[in-house]
Amino acid sequence: MPNPLRYRVFYTTRQKVVTSALALALLAWGTVYAVGRLTTPEDRSCAPGVARPVGSDECVGVSGDGFDFRVPALGPVARAIDRENDKLEPGRYATVALLLPLTSTSPSMRIKILHEVQGAFAQQYAANNRSNNQVPKIRLVLANTGKGNAHWRTPVAALKAMTGAPHHLRAVSGIATSSAPVRQAVTELTGADIAVVGTTITADDLTNGPGRKPFPGLARVSPTNSDEARALAHFGRVDAARAILVHDARDGDHYTDTLKSAFSALLEKSPYQPQLFTSPEDPNDEGSTANTFRQIAHLLCTTRANTVFFAGRHTQLRQFINALGARGCTHRPFTVLTGDEGSYLGADPQLDRSVLGGGLTVRYAALAHPDAWQPAAGRPTPPRGGSKDAYQRFRSMMDAVSGPEAGPVGPVELSDGQAIIAYDAMATAVHAIRQATVKGPLPSLEDVGLQWPQVTGPLRVEGASGWICLDNHGNPYDKAVPVVELTRDKPRFVRIAWPDGKPPTAECMPPRRR
Repeated sequence: MPNPLRYRVFYTTRQKVVTSALALALLAWGTVYAVGRLTTPEDRSCAPGVARPVGSDECVGVSGDGFDFRVPALGPVARAIDRENDKLEPGRYATVALLLPLTSTSPSMRIKILHEVQGAFAQQYAANNRSNNQVPKIRLVLANTGKGNAHWRTPVAALKAMTGAPHHLRAVSGIATSSAPVRQAVTELTGADIAVVGTTITADDLTNGPGRKPFPGLARVSPTNSDEARALAHFGRVDAARAILVHDARDGDHYTDTLKSAFSALLEKSPYQPQLFTSPEDPNDEGSTANTFRQIAHLLCTTRANTVFFAGRHTQLRQFINALGARGCTHRPFTVLTGDEGSYLGADPQLDRSVLGGGLTVRYAALAHPDAWQPAAGRPTPPRGGSKDAYQRFRSMMDAVSGPEAGPVGPVELSDGQAIIAYDAMATAVHAIRQATVKGPLPSLEDVGLQWPQVTGPLRVEGASGWICLDNHGNPYDKAVPVVELTRDKPRFVRIAWPDGKPPTAECMPPRRR
């Protein structure tokens, strides 16, 4: 049978002409479309100042206009920041950036970051609305370094270009992890005369000190790992003969490397060699370390140790706790002591909380805790080093940004201490900016980072986490270290410990260091 389409479509000369014209038109359109796709760059923008790097779907860059970096939980606080920024007069404000891995895929890291942004915004609102009209006003922007801080160069380059009008960037806060990319970012920023205030960095080698100044203009509001270890030792009065160290054998992580060194110094007289594990390249990955911890738990049962110092990141800490909870010698009690990474586990759904208490106690050196300055039966607050009033001022600001006055900023949770320490870091940045403002409405860029030696004595920052008295190198002196215990419910504050074994004097003047 002849093809009917042949006679219906191509039967007459007119039909042949029309069909050919349509075919040529479609071919031409397809060619133009293909050439356009090949010659026109792909639009990878997410928002003004924010774009997706080649090979990544993360939105990386700097924004203070309410963009949430496609992280829905950040939406409410990002919009609140935008509303506050919109009230500011051009030329009358200084900008502070919060540099964080906002698009981290780690659930516990995302919670930590949300709380830090909320705390930083609470301090911005306090500085602009509750400080007797001091100047300059403060503009807050969010800077995303991407998962694992892999894209830190993009926001850092943008921040370096924001020191002039209209932004007048004068400080960068955040700086939340003691990792190699963060170290590089801090080096780049401080090398450009931008003051940096670290929130939760604790690595000993991310500091300045006598005779060395790799990060000019860097200040920190959290104690170093060595200070945390000293505080834990004073708190626990640990017998080194019955203590053992479990640490990550992977080099290059400044947090675990310096915590390992600090704990090793404390356990110099321990009869046991350290037990080693090797974390994945990305310490947020599960890897196979759970298998190693099952073996280490078995080996611990053969020792006389009753205290374990753990130097590792929070994912491996959680795996270790779960493995130790399933040990064969459950009749043997163990206490695990670790650094501030323990704060991540309060909201970790994979932690087996049923093993906590009884024969397994897990305590960590927190950076802040909401109960630290609240008096309780049998637990009076220290006479110095912090105050209930300073914490109450923080609470009043969190109430303000949680409700219609300035927020809402989303659900607020204070037990991990992240909002508290971010609030204090922002307060320290604001303090330096305003101390440096002596001529005109704004301080010079380089003058802000020169203020740290004077943040002491009566010029200290009365932080919600405790007094922030900086030495000549921008490091906190004898900073309060809340010791917190993981429980089956929520983390429980135990007691404040001190790196020097006791609170600072009323003057809070750092001693001369050789």
